[in-house]
Amino acid sequence: GIFVALAGGFILLWLYGEPWFMNFDIGGMNMRDMFNMQPINLSIAVWVGFIALFGIATDDGVLMGTYIHDAFLEKDPQTREEVRETVVYAGKKRVRPAVMTTATTLIALLPVLTSTGKGSEIMVPMSIPTFGGMVIQMMTMFIVPILQCWWREGVIRKKEKQQAKIADYENI
Repeated sequence: GIFVALAGGFILLWLYGEPWFMNFDIGGMNMRDMFNMQPINLSIAVWVGFIALFGIATDDGVLMGTYIHDAFLEKDPQTREEVRETVVYAGKKRVRPAVMTTATTLIALLPVLTSTGKGSEIMVPMSIPTFGGMVIQMMTMFIVPILQCWWREGVIRKKEKQQAKIADYENI
């Protein structure tokens, strides 16, 4: 999750400096002007924003991964189909809290991103990587369950191969 979030933070930093990004009007207000978009230099404020992003991004992945792990302990699936059912069950239970965490963070950062007053020259660059990383980080809500499913199915595949070898040995 951290690498995905890091990429999202750098992507939004890059997009902020591109003249075509968000260059449209809504209600007579240009979005580039509203968000005061201009090239952003890598400063201490930007790196502090990345540190905040890593804490939040890790939280969503841990939330999803821990619940999937607990569901596996509870249900103890023995077939690939049961593994997939368990992952889907756990994913459905935890996607809402993960979305709520991300949504509240993004909504809370909007006033910071649009600020133009005193201190905005520090706060805006700090919030850009956090906002961009959280938008891209939403993919981890799908990546974590997929990787868990892949790993657990691999364990079952190994067991099936071992059982097949044992059966072949006994038939000799």
